[in-house]
Amino acid sequence: MTFGKICHNFIGHLRTVNAHKMMVMKHCFKVGLYKQGILHDLSKFSPTEFIPGVIYFQGNRSPNNAQREDKGYSAAWLHHKGRNKHHYEYWIDYPAKGDNRALAGMKMPTKYVVEMFCDRVAASKIYNKDKYTDADALNYYLRGIGHYVIHPETAELLHKLLKMLAEKGEDYTFNYIRTNVLKNKKNQK
Repeated sequence: MTFGKICHNFIGHLRTVNAHKMMVMKHCFKVGLYKQGILHDLSKFSPTEFIPGVIYFQGNRSPNNAQREDKGYSAAWLHHKGRNKHHYEYWIDYPAKGDNRALAGMKMPTKYVVEMFCDRVAASKIYNKDKYTDADALNYYLRGIGHYVIHPETAELLHKLLKMLAEKGEDYTFNYIRTNVLKNKKNQK
């Protein structure tokens, strides 16, 4: 990789990460998740995540996918999902009861499901740019639904919010989240 390409990728990746982080923060603030909005995705600035982000930067999709295609796995993604509670993959574990040989999705606290929703919407906006529609995050979710290891209640809430966004728009959905989903501190745990 030439020095010029490294500089181009560095600037492009940094801009993408910052734009995504700012958009998630804006969305989190709209629903009242201020701390999560500020702290969202700070691990992306760690060397384990940032350096592969520069190497595999393309601008129209996650560099983690390119690293996975090149190496067979994404070290950046494995690092990221293990440190960020807004990813359902963080919550995969062996169940406390029943078959402890099979991994299962644990129920996510509501505030992290909402942050995951904000994250997916922001990623769709960043990668789809001016082609973005409110149905993009739902369509992306539906394309992968067969392989998710996610708790049924977590999946139900995420799907409900993504579908609401697609059908009723951003203002309605963010207001619904703020006034119904996160209406009291108990639901934020």
